[in-house]
Amino acid sequence: MSFPSPQRQPLASADLDPDPIAQFQNWFDEAAGVMPLPEAMTLATVDGGGRPDARMVLLKGVGLDGFRFFTNYGGVKASQLDATGLAALVFFWPPLDRQVRVRGRVQRLAPEASDEYFATRDRESRIGAWASPQSHPLPDGRESLEQLAEEVVSKFGDGDVPRPEHWGGYLISPIEIEFWQGRGARLHDRFLYEEETATGHWGITRLAP
Repeated sequence: MSFPSPQRQPLASADLDPDPIAQFQNWFDEAAGVMPLPEAMTLATVDGGGRPDARMVLLKGVGLDGFRFFTNYGGVKASQLDATGLAALVFFWPPLDRQVRVRGRVQRLAPEASDEYFATRDRESRIGAWASPQSHPLPDGRESLEQLAEEVVSKFGDGDVPRPEHWGGYLISPIEIEFWQGRGARLHDRFLYEEETATGHWGITRLAP
């Protein structure tokens, strides 16, 4: 898939919203108008040995409290998130030549919030959430996974497929959010929002590219 050449709009401090979540929403909305899957984001974690890990997940909500996504609580990413309580996100929107980086604290969403989102998923995705032993080996290859899915279908029949306890959401509450706007000659515009815990406000600093 090809994208049109970025317009490389300048980004000045006067352009920034004092609230980084509002600034993110502005950029997200613009990205949604020019590319597919603007909600795709890299989720970075570390394991117990301090080794970094990363994968693509989908943003499923953003608000004043932070960024939400959902996953299998039995998988590798969940074990790393639960162990450290910290994570980082990266969004990249090529048509706009923009990147957003987030570092923050992690907590599981309340079961009610996970139930609410799970109910919006199509039936096949709900069955998949029950069937997949995420990150664990499949002794008989894909046939093992398909057999597990068939067992879930048999279990629930034509009835409702509720959320399994091993599946749910996470909230990443940002500590830092960085906005990067590509410019010519690699002289990019880059601004860092940092949480000021004493005041509840955000400090904004321009960084060298």
